[in-house]
Formats: sequence, C-alpha cells, structure tokens
Amino acid sequence: MTEFLNKLNHPFRTEIEQLRDGVLVSNKDLTENIKWNAPNYCFENEDRLTMRIQPLATQVQLIFHRGAKKQKQPKDRLIANKSKMLVWKENDRAIITFKNCQEIENGKAKLEKL
Repeated sequence: MTEFLNKLNHPFRTEIEQLRDGVLVSNKDLTENIKWNAPNYCFENEDRLTMRIQPLATQVQLIFHRGAKKQKQPKDRLIANKSKMLVWKENDRAIITFKNCQEIENGKAKLEKL
C-alpha cells in the first residue's frame, strides 16, 4: 500500500494514512488491498470498507458496503449504530466524510466501534 500511495502523490496522504491506521486497528481480521484505485478492506475475504480518495478533492471518504455487486436491499440498515458520522445512501451503504486530520482524530473512537 505504501508504494501505491507514494506513486499517487495525493495531497491528503497524511489523512489517508491516519484513516488507514484507524481502520486496521479497529479489527485485526481486516485485510487491506487496492480497489477502485484506493485502499480497500475485507472481512472474511468480502469487501466491506473502501476509501474514496479520487478525484483529488478536499476530503477523504470511507464507504461501508457489502461488496461491488448489487444485492437485494436489506430491510434495516446493516449497522445498528446511530452515529451521526454515517450518511446512509441505502440500507446497505453508508459514507463517512473527513476533511482533515483533526476530524479523523475526533472520530477515531466512534470509527473503531463502527
């Protein structure tokens, strides 16, 4: 992942690294790879979290999902946590947006619970 980020030369590199660390610390069973030209995290070999770091913008997003393929929508949201950090697009997909390192640090404890 370091080599990928070095080549990317992203202006939010610090934020991306900080968010990566928070995600990986939250669950030792997560594996990291690259998907859609961004850091991606799997649980039991299933995609569950993907960063949105493109286009080069003023934020980094973490997308909670059930994988790349469209599936039947669940009746309830996949995450019962009522965190205001989560913006729900559908019951199986939510997004958290961070605009700087301070926001990532402030949300670290809540992110680890999610």
